[in-house]
Amino acid sequence: MSASVRAAALQCKEAAVQVAALSTEAKNGLLLAMADALQAQSTAILAANALDLQAAHEKGIGVAMLDRLALDEGRVAGIAEALRQIAALPDPVGQVTRREQSAKGFTIERVRVPLGVVAMIYEARPNVTADAAALCLKAGNGVILRGGSEAVRSNRAIAACLRGALRDAGLSGHALMLLEDLSREAMLELMQLSDIVDLIIPRGGEGLIRFVTEHARVPVIKHYKGVCHLYVDAAADAGKAVDLIIDGKTSRPSACNAIETLLVHADIAPQFLPRAAKALAERGVELRGDARSQALHTDMLPVSDDDYAAEFLSLTLAVRVVDSVDEAIAHIRRFGSDHTEVIATEDAAVAERFVHALRAAVVMVNTSSRFSDGGELGLGAEIGISTTRLHAYGPMGAEALTIERFVLRGDGQVRHVESSIRE
Repeated sequence: MSASVRAAALQCKEAAVQVAALSTEAKNGLLLAMADALQAQSTAILAANALDLQAAHEKGIGVAMLDRLALDEGRVAGIAEALRQIAALPDPVGQVTRREQSAKGFTIERVRVPLGVVAMIYEARPNVTADAAALCLKAGNGVILRGGSEAVRSNRAIAACLRGALRDAGLSGHALMLLEDLSREAMLELMQLSDIVDLIIPRGGEGLIRFVTEHARVPVIKHYKGVCHLYVDAAADAGKAVDLIIDGKTSRPSACNAIETLLVHADIAPQFLPRAAKALAERGVELRGDARSQALHTDMLPVSDDDYAAEFLSLTLAVRVVDSVDEAIAHIRRFGSDHTEVIATEDAAVAERFVHALRAAVVMVNTSSRFSDGGELGLGAEIGISTTRLHAYGPMGAEALTIERFVLRGDGQVRHVESSIRE
């Protein structure tokens, strides 16, 4: 088993060299062909997904996971469109991000180059199979995919489609490897291959991400969970704030950019909370609040610190009344996960205080947390979200799958030579 995982990774590393040498036009043409192939083979992909959903229902998998697993014609079309958007993005490979002239006479450049081989370890998100492959290929990398057992049939169907497009383009299908062995032992073996794999990105529940982080020898980009807050300031426009909480909580509660805690300034709470609570209740949201919140809306369960730290991924919302923006900031610093934080306010000074006081990967003013997404932020699609302060922070696109290196261009300059001889 170990030999097969290592052998697959070595094949991917060899194929990655081929991908790194592709021109921008060749990479974009490949991604467009992949998008067309996905839609052409949507019937087979949906049939495989239906089998995965049936098995998931029989296992009693939760609603949030089922939502992430499910595909339909619209979602397949969305996956294909994401690939087209990635193709339309600027090519990060070869970009010169800085150029300066040294006093020694040579030019110093910082140039983006591919990472090499990127491993994705993820749960019931079949769209990740296509998004990760496309972003890695756009950035000139090979990619090793290790999906979850819940989506095994869906992942196989999507990966087979994409690998077919690779071969049709005259490239090695090994540039996109889908590990068939889903055992924990095989995953552990993959995470130890520091001489082959350059980066691991886990996507899924907190348990999976912590397991990968604790056992990997390969560098890991991660975020554990999305405990996202909306703070409604005393100077907020109540109508805007209601829209932000409805969209942030109910448009897709299983997403990591969904709002999990609502903080409301005491000055606006008597008017705002009953209005927001009514709108949320109409959409099936269960509220859990502190004593001050419950006093303003009696149909609310008591809240605990565990609730404030929870990523519910469902129609459950924690609520708290605070006396100032600083109290809201203190709450977020204690319970937040550095994912996405939102403030609703018409006071520019308060907004700037909120933005600069928090270190979350994405901070928003009067904008829904649901825009904390690679596609919405112009990345075409995202391969993951980083709350680790390494070379990437926040939603990650193709550029985050490259790294800067130095290129020096000179004319024979030397540093420590007493004399030189030129013919």
